Amino acid sequence: MHPQLEQYHQQFEEIAAQAQELSAGLTEAQFNWRPSPEQWSIEECLSHLTMVGQMELLAIEAAIDDAKAKGVTGAGSFDFPVWERFILRETEPPVRHAMSAPKRFVPLHGQPVTGILPTFLHVQRNFGIQIARADGLDLRRVKVPTPITPLLKLSLGATLAQAAAHERRHMAQARRVRGRLPL
Repeated sequence: MHPQLEQYHQQFEEIAAQAQELSAGLTEAQFNWRPSPEQWSIEECLSHLTMVGQMELLAIEAAIDDAKAKGVTGAGSFDFPVWERFILRETEPPVRHAMSAPKRFVPLHGQPVTGILPTFLHVQRNFGIQIARADGLDLRRVKVPTPITPLLKLSLGATLAQAAAHERRHMAQARRVRGRLPL
């Protein structure tokens, strides 16, 4: 597998392990506890990532299918253009600018850990499957529409990097919530 894809695969595996660690031993009340009415719980962080991840995966799978059909292959170093690097820098923790989630990606509050965690882990495994399918494709020339607007398209490599960065951003948020849980 291409080294960049190996890195992405490892990042999604690490995120899955972190989610399991974060959720381990929590009661439903703790999993759903909000530090304030405006802040998300651990459950909401994982639910949001699941919703966004499912949308991203649909777009990624379609882009890979299209690229394979058209023979858009490549094996080189896939550097991102300046504007994609800017998006990655803004997404990666630590948070530089707070962003509100679009309404369609605002999770329901109060869902059980037994429903959210397995679905989140399934999404992480699906990222791994799509990463394996992307091997041999040109990670810069294959374009993927973003979940926010189909008008904005990122390269496949930047899409995978941004998805992992977005997940790290919300995993850091969930860790902060876990650290503030009342005893």
